[in-house]
Amino acid sequence: MVVESEGYHALIEYFTEHLSLFEKSAAEVCNETVEDVVTDMIATNIMAVFSQNPDLHPDVRFKLMQEADAVMADLSEVLAGAWSRSPTNEQVVFLEDYVGLVKNLFDSAISQQASLQPA
Repeated sequence: MVVESEGYHALIEYFTEHLSLFEKSAAEVCNETVEDVVTDMIATNIMAVFSQNPDLHPDVRFKLMQEADAVMADLSEVLAGAWSRSPTNEQVVFLEDYVGLVKNLFDSAISQQASLQPA
């Protein structure tokens, strides 16, 4: 649905082009890690997708949850070195933008599926 799409692969490529952002860690020590930030952002965005589409069939909801888990796994793999470190403000801003783009892919996939459904 999403993680096998060309758009998602382009986003992964975009992300890897900006990996240098994650070479540094936050100067101040905070309690949140990159993992915490990403988990919260993905959870918030998937809940937004569900609330914006209350009539989604349970099978589609389940598939979207699997896709969100796959996105988390991909980010965990790509950010393995930074996953347990505190993020910088610049990293958080980048992650917000990136997860927003992933949400757009979810929104597009849902609208495409809706257009395939008989009226």
